[in-house]
Formats: sequence, C-alpha cells, structure tokens
Amino acid sequence: MINSTKDDSFQSIGFLKARSVTIEPEVLKEQRIIMGLPNCQQSDLFRVLRTNVLKQLRENGWNNFIVTSATQGAGKTVVSLNLAIAIALEGNQSVLLVDADLRRPSVSQHLGFECEMGFVDYLTGATTLDQVLVNPGIERLVVLPGRNTKSNYSELISSPKMADFIKEVKSQDKSRIVIFDIPPLFVADDALLFMSYFDATLFVVEDEKNTVTELMDSMQLLEQTNLLGVVLNKSRQPIPSYKYGYNYI
Repeated sequence: MINSTKDDSFQSIGFLKARSVTIEPEVLKEQRIIMGLPNCQQSDLFRVLRTNVLKQLRENGWNNFIVTSATQGAGKTVVSLNLAIAIALEGNQSVLLVDADLRRPSVSQHLGFECEMGFVDYLTGATTLDQVLVNPGIERLVVLPGRNTKSNYSELISSPKMADFIKEVKSQDKSRIVIFDIPPLFVADDALLFMSYFDATLFVVEDEKNTVTELMDSMQLLEQTNLLGVVLNKSRQPIPSYKYGYNYI
C-alpha cells in the first residue's frame, strides 16, 4: 500500500538512495495508477500481468526490460507505473522505474509530484543520481523521473554515460527489476537505440487506435528483442491472439 512520507526524507533501497515524496491517492486514481489503492478490483489485471512478466524474467535469468508502444497515447507510462508498483508489492525484489521517454517524460506527472532535476540532468552531468531518484511512498520502489528539456536525445541515449548507467543498475543487484519507460517505436530512433541495452520488451497497444499496418511494422522492429508480451490497453472487449500473449487493461 502507499505510505505518505516527508518530502525532505531519504530512503536507501540497495545501493540506491532516493528522496521520498508524498503521493496523493486522489491523483493516482485520476491518473489511472490503481495498484496500491485499497479496494480496487481492476488492480487484479496488473497482478496477472505481473505474474506473466515475472515468470518469463525468472525462467530466462533476466532482471530488466523496456516498455514501449507504436505511437503516443497508448498508455505505456500508465502500464509501466502500475506494473512497477505491482512487482514492488509482491515483496520478492525491489524495482527501479526509469522515465527514459526523454522527449515526453510523464512519470512524475502521473504520480503527482514535481522534479527540478531529471534523468537528462544526470546524463549531462548537471546533477548526481541520488539527487534525482525518488521513492513514491511505496516500499522497494525507486523512480528516476524525467524532465522536459531541449537536448540531443539520440546522442544522449547512445552516449557512454547512458551505457554505463544501464550496465550498473542491471548488475548491482540481481534481485532488482529494472524497467525503462521508453519512447514509442515510431518517434525518431530513440526506441531502437534503447533496445540493444535490455533483455526484453513489453509492448503496449491502444485498442481501436493503432492500425494493422502500425502493429505489423512494430512486430518487425520487435523481432530484434525478446518480446515479453503485448498489453492491449483501453480495451472494451478482449480479442484472443494466435501468436502473442495478451493482457487486457
């Protein structure tokens, strides 16, 4: 469950030192961040997704994956946050969620807090990691939020500092699950640059919005990664898949 904490306190999770913030349940409900809210039956959907994802991670010895979509607006950040909270609540490992959608970061907005410094500031050397990390009042969960800036995003993603950061967070604690919320596939080349860093991918589809062509093109791009599954988001009626495992949110 979500615990309110003082904004100026710090919490260490593994080697990560994170500033704690107060999260308002009303904001979470409005933003569809339903995991951790009391008496919410829809949260069972993310528990099922958690079980499916963790099963594959454990069977393959993976501890990291990216979450992406074909286009903007599919709800990948909502899925990333709810899944990260669900895994943290399970209690067997800690979770680091990184807002790596450098062009349109929104994790902090969905959680209802402001950040003066973000992931880009760390990558450019403007701040240290422990000044950016946030614990949103949930045990075993640390968030690395993003901040809107004007930067050379592709160069930052392919930079040695990004590679070193990802290598470090993946290797420091094998019991930690690392989740990167990255840009959609068809926004510049950001997503393709990220794919080479990670073990697997979770793909989010917006029901009745993404076209057949977009989905076919997406599957071709995702052939270079290990696909954990497809989340059909904003779905009114489940449609079975002949090839890919779906979760309906």
